[in-house]
Amino acid sequence: METLSRPDDIEVVRALRERDEAAFTMLTREYHSSLLRVAQIYVSSQAVAEEVVQETWIGVLNGLDRFEGRSSLKTWIFRILTNIAKTRGQREGRTLPFSALQRPGLVPEPALEPERFRAPEDPSYPGHWSSPPQEWNAPEERLLGGEVRGVVERAIEQLPPAQRAVISLRDVEGWPAEDVCNAMGVTETNQRVLLHRARSKVRRALEDYVSEAQ
Repeated sequence: METLSRPDDIEVVRALRERDEAAFTMLTREYHSSLLRVAQIYVSSQAVAEEVVQETWIGVLNGLDRFEGRSSLKTWIFRILTNIAKTRGQREGRTLPFSALQRPGLVPEPALEPERFRAPEDPSYPGHWSSPPQEWNAPEERLLGGEVRGVVERAIEQLPPAQRAVISLRDVEGWPAEDVCNAMGVTETNQRVLLHRARSKVRRALEDYVSEAQ
């Protein structure tokens, strides 16, 4: 169920309608990076994504009189973004990200390598792990330090755009699943598929790092 506008949303909208620059600055600081991540799903480069975000903020300012509070302000802003980004993406012929968002199960990409599982015809444990996830026995100071954070950040940056956006919004910025679905225009099921694939790849990168550290 979509989240309705919060009381503080109404105050922010009132301030924006009065052209309060401080309110607009606060809003852009809060959402700009998230908007950029979602825009990159639909367009071909970060430069174009930046343009989409700028157009979004213009659309927000021009459309404030049409905001009725039937959804949260965040959802409304991200809907403006996705509409603009989809139009730019269609102009550029970006079709795979749309299929990855709407029906990620049809995109031929396993979350983990098939060879990590036993074959279906295995007489003992068909389909079970042949190479299970490793325990992380690296020194605690390494796991808690900036080096591990860098491994995670690099792994996220290398993900396909839709997966990168979902894991960034869910695990980096702490958004609930409902807000991610509303922002990206995906179902709960599709959001789970994208998040599972993203987390699996990041975990694999951490496994590789830990195994090299031991």
